[in-house]
Amino acid sequence: MDVTISPSILNCDFAHLSDELKKISNAQWVHVDVMDNHFVPNLALGMPIVESVVRTSTLPVDAHLMIENPDQWAPQYAEAGCTSVTFHIEAAKAPFRLTKELKKTGTKVGVALRPTTPFEAVKHLITSIDMILIMTVEPGFGGQSFIEPMVEKIRQLRSYVSQHDLPVSLQVDGGINQSTIVLAAEAGADNFVAGSAVFKAEDAHQEIETLRSLALQHRHVSV
Repeated sequence: MDVTISPSILNCDFAHLSDELKKISNAQWVHVDVMDNHFVPNLALGMPIVESVVRTSTLPVDAHLMIENPDQWAPQYAEAGCTSVTFHIEAAKAPFRLTKELKKTGTKVGVALRPTTPFEAVKHLITSIDMILIMTVEPGFGGQSFIEPMVEKIRQLRSYVSQHDLPVSLQVDGGINQSTIVLAAEAGADNFVAGSAVFKAEDAHQEIETLRSLALQHRHVSV
């Protein structure tokens, strides 16, 4: 199981975006959270910021859309150059059609689950997508604490994906730090979004290396 570290720029210094992106150049993806103040109670990082990150970053852009009506808006983020676009299953009206539209653009497709949404909600889509995002906090704000009961959801999804031999990555987002990345990796996550832990570290580059090392050391081994 490969390990991907995807720093979230939600808490970075946007006045110096280029410099902030250079700090995380050793990551595999840069994670951009888009919020509309409707699906979640926060407004952040719309299309202009995403387009700027796509232009500036040397890393592929992973867009997490915490928005209403992703059926209408998600394809625009793919067309803007995002390598991966994730929408919430709770918000999509026609997820099969949306997945197909996103795939046409060549982007990878992820589906996100809020903490109270059971993993069964994505079973019908799982053969059509590239990634499942398990929210380990309530979506909307950075800096929250990891919800430990989500470890069981990660474990259930890893078991299902392994049992059916599906090429689906399991991403976790929320409260990921040096302690919680161990819990998530052991349960079966392979893609880790870390925001505060990276950008509030004295050395973001080194923090990414430490998180990657911990995830590799504790990664899930299928039996």
